[in-house]
Amino acid sequence: MQVEANGIRINYEIDGRAGAPWVTFITGIANDTTMWEGQLPELEMDFHILRIDSRGHGGSEATEGDYDFDMLIGDVLGVWDALDIQKTHLVGLGLGGSTSIGIGIRHSDRLLSLVPTACRAIMTPELASRWPGLVSAAKEGGMEAVAETTVQRWFTEQFKIANPGMLESVRNQIRGTALNGYFGCIAAFMSLDFTPEGVENISVPTQFISGVDDHSGGPSDVMQALADTVPGAVHTAVPHAAHICNIQNPPGYNQVLGKFLRSQK
Repeated sequence: MQVEANGIRINYEIDGRAGAPWVTFITGIANDTTMWEGQLPELEMDFHILRIDSRGHGGSEATEGDYDFDMLIGDVLGVWDALDIQKTHLVGLGLGGSTSIGIGIRHSDRLLSLVPTACRAIMTPELASRWPGLVSAAKEGGMEAVAETTVQRWFTEQFKIANPGMLESVRNQIRGTALNGYFGCIAAFMSLDFTPEGVENISVPTQFISGVDDHSGGPSDVMQALADTVPGAVHTAVPHAAHICNIQNPPGYNQVLGKFLRSQK
């Protein structure tokens, strides 16, 4: 389904139980709404579930030029307004997790709770150094040129060997990302810095989640430091999972997510 929001067409999916509390999921760079399919069985009986494709990803419209977090936050708020969602739990991973942190700082009045996953509140030189090579490769060879490099980085070796079908599904998410969406969201990520606005100003119940084996995207020590900054927040590291921890270990991720969301009811 699509809705006009913040000046573009944004793709979304709705599942779960109508009339139940809303839970919104937003995607990371080169992901689409299918990345959250493993969370539906855990939540669909108790929650009304909204999954949103980020700008230029999945079925959402790709605009030209650099994106920023004002734009990405505005996209999410625009979908909520178009669908008349006044309050919702919010879950995001990677870029989507960073977007969720921004919404938590600026728009806590729209949130029931917040679950930033495998993400950051500020870009680091080490992480920033990864992106120019990927941008160059994608400009030369399209998204196919970055699909393998990206999917190899997101999961542990053991998982990749044991789950070739899942890896191909994730490659298809990457291949389906519009080039303008990929470049635009990378530009937003490169400009990431919510520290001046104050992560400590998040005022809703917050559960940070990381993958134990994620050593770059949103490592456990980074996520714990964020949790230590947000009043009352907690952090849980999911075992046997790297960056895309909700896909690599759905039972472990779902246990943390489901317990936290149900504790807010």
